[in-house]
Amino acid sequence: MHAFVHSPLPGRVVFGAGSLQQLSAEIVAMGCTRALVLCTPEQYALAQRVSELLGDKSVGIFDRAVMHVPLETAQQARALAQELGADCAVAVGGGSTTGLGKAIALESGLPILAIPTTYAGSEMTPIYGITENGLKKTGRDARVLPRTVIYDPELSYSLPVDLSVTSAINAIAHAAEGLYAVDGNPIIDLMAVEGIAALGRAIPRLTLEAQDPSARNDALYGAWLCGSVLGQVGMALHHKLCHTLGGSFNLPHAQTHTVVLPHALAYNASAAPRAMQRIQSALGVPGTVSAAQAVYDLAHDNGAPTSLRELGLQEHDLHKALEIALQNQYPNPRPLMREPLLALLQDALEGRRPH
Repeated sequence: MHAFVHSPLPGRVVFGAGSLQQLSAEIVAMGCTRALVLCTPEQYALAQRVSELLGDKSVGIFDRAVMHVPLETAQQARALAQELGADCAVAVGGGSTTGLGKAIALESGLPILAIPTTYAGSEMTPIYGITENGLKKTGRDARVLPRTVIYDPELSYSLPVDLSVTSAINAIAHAAEGLYAVDGNPIIDLMAVEGIAALGRAIPRLTLEAQDPSARNDALYGAWLCGSVLGQVGMALHHKLCHTLGGSFNLPHAQTHTVVLPHALAYNASAAPRAMQRIQSALGVPGTVSAAQAVYDLAHDNGAPTSLRELGLQEHDLHKALEIALQNQYPNPRPLMREPLLALLQDALEGRRPH
């Protein structure tokens, strides 16, 4: 075994059906008394429920979280938190809401309690992203890592099947890249393989029965593990491309990850064979099916989008996306080369199954 360094992140996880009922006690355990509840407009009803559970520990609701955390929205939320004298933020929902909480914490230092309702995994990472002037800027800062995360599978029952599938494959992307991260280690590998396997089991069952309790448990468990991987190692080509496509072309986050992942894996396959074998094994596919093909088939067979064209990207956008992706490159097993990357984007645009 090669030498390695493993630095687990701090944080408390409360997992299990009905665990939302522990919210008020968890806020007290954080030493807080004035929580600002964050949500998207679509999840206002759930945010109200959370606010009612908090009682006099809630100072209000900010319901304008949106994808990719525009700077203006972050500034509005920070101003409201200050105006109301909030001493913490409770982020209810998916990656957009968690991202907004992180944007508040980045400037104010307010602790975050996250209540995920999707499989985004952002709640387990110190990674933040803010979009300004059409460019999404990302970074790492310990201040933005949620102090406590409440995983209640019952809150994901109402997540539509199509969003469940793309959110779960987005989570798989975190673990897949963790398997060939330059700063990976055996502990990360264990979490990544277990997370991919749990999500691989859950996705087909959710497609058949959206409220299957066992499948929802597996999916949220897998998302927690994959998010933990994302939080502890650096990411590579796949995440760079998705940040570019999402921030600069306003493509939907989870769907973009779902489309791009098979092609990013195919690009890196020859340079990271061991990682590809582990992905194949975790997904339980025969040796004749590559890791890239297995992920593509998982998306295709469960009704997820497989082309960037479906998400709104146009042919003339490819060269701009390529130029942005080549700037400030993430470490990657295979060097980033212009023509192969353009071919990758072209395949993703058209939705071709990887060779």
